[in-house]
Amino acid sequence: MEPIKQHEGLIYPLDRSNVDTDQIIPKQFLKRIERQGFGQFLFYNWRFNDDGSLREDFSLNDPMYKEATVLVGGENFGCGSSREHAPWAIQDYGFKVVIATSFADIFYNNCFKNGILPIVLPRHEVNDLLNQAKEEKVMIGVDLVNQLVKSDHGLVSAFDIQPYHKDMLLNGWDEISVTLNYAEAIDQYETEKAK
Repeated sequence: MEPIKQHEGLIYPLDRSNVDTDQIIPKQFLKRIERQGFGQFLFYNWRFNDDGSLREDFSLNDPMYKEATVLVGGENFGCGSSREHAPWAIQDYGFKVVIATSFADIFYNNCFKNGILPIVLPRHEVNDLLNQAKEEKVMIGVDLVNQLVKSDHGLVSAFDIQPYHKDMLLNGWDEISVTLNYAEAIDQYETEKAK
């Protein structure tokens, strides 16, 4: 995975609560076995009409958000089923960071496993970001090393993250990479056990 230390990006505001994994990536697109290619189906039922044309009334289709890499949502983001395809679709679309007032636990943990930084901020700060980004382009800087978020509209906020998750993202490790860091100790244990 690509390490995340600092990221600066344009905000895409998704002012909805309880966005579930079936809304993030509908079930009919779960037939793929590789992790790539899901971004085109992100929020499919909201982004597209039945004939496959773009819906003008869904904000992600607005050219203003074409280069967005930071998704800001409401509470309980990523609820529903535990499908790992949801963070795959978010990442494949181009989002590196997701900010919300709260996340569903499985989705939250799946983000770290797939190189996405999920950040929980207080409701009033998230609401400010959502409201500003609906009116104009808002850039936000995320500093994982110092655990700070700064917007170009004056928001400066600290966020919490478990040290294990922070190390994974800073180093670009997935769980297999973490295990491989202990390869020498594992080999030594296996050798001693075989005696």
